[in-house]
Formats: sequence, structure tokens, C-alpha cells
Amino acid sequence: MSMEKGLISVDRFTESSQAYFLTHLHTDHTQGLTSKWGKGPLFCSKLTAKLLPFKFPDFNLSLLRVVDLHIWHSFSLISPTTGSQITAHVMAVDAHHCPGGVMFLFRGEFGCLMYTGDFRWEVDSERAKDARNKLLNVLKNETVDVLYLDNTYCNPSYDFPTREVAAQQVVDIIASHPEHDIVIGIDTLGKEELLIHISHLLNIKIWVWPERLQTMHLLGFHDTFTTKTSLTRVRAVPRYSFSVETLEGLNTMRPTIGIMPSGLPWVLKPVKGDGNLFGSLLTSRYKKRQPSDKLDGNLGYAERYHQYMFSVPYSDHSCFAEIQEFIELVQPTNVKGIVSSSSCYVDPLYYFGRLCGVNQPPKRFVYKNEGKRRGKKEVVVSYFESGSSPKAGRKKSRPVRVDYKRVNVSRASASRRVRRGAKIVESDCSD
Repeated sequence: MSMEKGLISVDRFTESSQAYFLTHLHTDHTQGLTSKWGKGPLFCSKLTAKLLPFKFPDFNLSLLRVVDLHIWHSFSLISPTTGSQITAHVMAVDAHHCPGGVMFLFRGEFGCLMYTGDFRWEVDSERAKDARNKLLNVLKNETVDVLYLDNTYCNPSYDFPTREVAAQQVVDIIASHPEHDIVIGIDTLGKEELLIHISHLLNIKIWVWPERLQTMHLLGFHDTFTTKTSLTRVRAVPRYSFSVETLEGLNTMRPTIGIMPSGLPWVLKPVKGDGNLFGSLLTSRYKKRQPSDKLDGNLGYAERYHQYMFSVPYSDHSCFAEIQEFIELVQPTNVKGIVSSSSCYVDPLYYFGRLCGVNQPPKRFVYKNEGKRRGKKEVVVSYFESGSSPKAGRKKSRPVRVDYKRVNVSRASASRRVRRGAKIVESDCSD
């Protein structure tokens, strides 16, 4: 089944469609959405509709269409080909990613399509179990033709614990550093459950910046957070503000450690010769640094980073095993990843095509070998042929040469170079 071009767009607002759907308010899903939006109706969850005017002041609220959870909603479209009216149906499903985050299930004469946005359904989560059961009841009478999947961690190497386990790791780190100030990197939305967990177990308030406090109040959290630094030693700061230089500066005043809760396997380090950023692999570290320990100014960036920072595998995206379980639950005919331009992109069909009845999985990115040639960085990107493995299969490689002097990656975008969003059209639904 397929859908005509120009009918529906999800998390993509730069092109023309008749109906637009927003899964959640993270910036990488709102590209093209502004306070002056006027292209058409915007469908979203009730909580997203409540938060949206704060992110986009003066937004025309008459364009918002609230989609309640786990209930079919009908809306009308006009076929660009025939000019006739089409009735479509949509259901929002709890994504358990961040406040207001939902998946969308569509059905109509074009078939049945599901778009997950970002999501995490943990096996032991009661909230996820409830959403899972409700989705199962719906899918008894539906076959999902195309599943647009959050494939952020679509690789078996991404095997991190549940958020409950990771949150306890954060609490343990804080409790084991009673003489230190704590700085936790978060986004403008999300990780609220982690911060509430810390506050309740340690009986402390959490500092947040003023705009984040307003968001907390909109979410109904009025007593846990503060903007007064004198009331707490634990501060939640914007993720993009994290740097070795910031932590080194803080440590000249008081012993301070940073905690980065993320499933991402890399940290940020400067490109050689300037202050721009690039990705590097990171492993978690839980060694306690004593306040009396002297810092080694001769250490490299990564070593300096590890003197101050703990990386904890707290992720709001599904790990590989959870992705597989979700696909087995939905049993779609086809799967397409929504993270399509990351350098570590893996087509979900490579691992899960067998679950969808797809016999020939496509190529997938395997690894990058780095070296230098004529003063420039050379990255050899290797792909394995369909059905092969990194050990046994034949591979094709292509060199990509990068001149470090011309690389310029912003702090806000360096940790995730992805392009999200789908304009659901016929070309997207075919291989």
C-alpha cells in the first residue's frame, strides 16, 4: 500500500502537505516549525499542545488539533490525483520518550502506517506495558504496511540498562561525592523522571535554568526545582553547555563533577587546531575523584574530560533488544528508519528484515577506518553486501576525505548529526 504525495507529513514542516503531525517537541523533530506557522493543521498530543506555545510564542492555536491517546480520530484529505475527499484515521500511542511524546498510527484507503518518532518501551515499565496492550488490541484488526522506526540504537552493540537502573547509578554517583557540586547535562525537554528520582531519594532540590523552571511548572512540578543555587549542590544545565573548560573553571571554585545521562557512545572533543567539535568513543567511568587530587595540566582532552565527567547510560531511546521486541509486537510488512543521515546509520531491515518477510536486507554501514593522506583526514566507509557479515562477507568501501581546517560543527549539533522526519509518500513506502 502507498500514500499519495502531499497528504501527510510527520515531524517535517519544510514541505507542502495537507496535514502535519508532531510526535514531540525536541528540536530535531521541529525543523521548519515556527511561531508564524500557517501551512495547515498541526496534530499533536494534549501535553505537546500545552507546551508548544512556550517554545513557539504567538503560534496560531486555532491550527492545533489535539489527538488523545489510544483513540481513533478521523480527518479529511483531498486526493491530489482525483480531487475526491479521503477520510483517514489516526491514533496516538504513548512513546514514553519525553513529556508529550507519542507515536502515530494511520489507516485509510492507503493502508496502515505507523510512525514511532522517538520512543522507549522498556520490558518492565508499567507505562509501556499499558501502551503495548492497547496497541495489541488495535493491531488484532490491522496489518501495519510500513513502520517508520526510531532506529537511533539499531545495532546489537547498544545494550544499555533500563532508565530505572541507570537513574540509580546517577544517585549512587552523587551520594558517593558528598563534598562535590554536581552538574547534570539535560535537554530543554526530557529527563524529568531522572531528576525527580534524584530529588526524592536524596531529599534535595534540583537547580534548573529559568526557562527550564517554567517548563517544569507547566508539567506540574512545582516543589522539586529551583533557580536559587544556594538551595542545592545539584544543578541540571543545558547539555550544549557541557565542556571540559566549563568544568575546569567550576573546579577552581569548588570541587565539581559532571554527569552526562545518555545512550550515545561518544563524547565531544575539539578538532585539532581549533575549538570545533568532533565525535570520539567513550566508555563509562565511575572512579571517585578526591577533592585533594591535583589535576594534571599536561593531560589530553579525553583524559581531562574523564577527570570531571561520568557518562551514565540513561537513554530515552530504545536499545537494540527493545527495538527488536517492538518489531516482533507490531509485525509490520516493511520497516524504514527515521534516522537516515547519521554516520552510524543502520537500516533496520539489515537486522529485522526476516521479521517482516523481507528476504534481501540492504547494505548497511559497518565501520569507518581513519587515516591521513596528503595532510587531510581520510575516512574509509565500509559497507557489507546484503546477507553478508562483517567477518565473512564481501565489502565495498569508499574514501571520504575531510580537511580538518574546514570542519565546523556546532556544539548543539555535534552529538547527533541526524535528519529526522518523514513525508509519507509513495516513494517512501517502496524499496
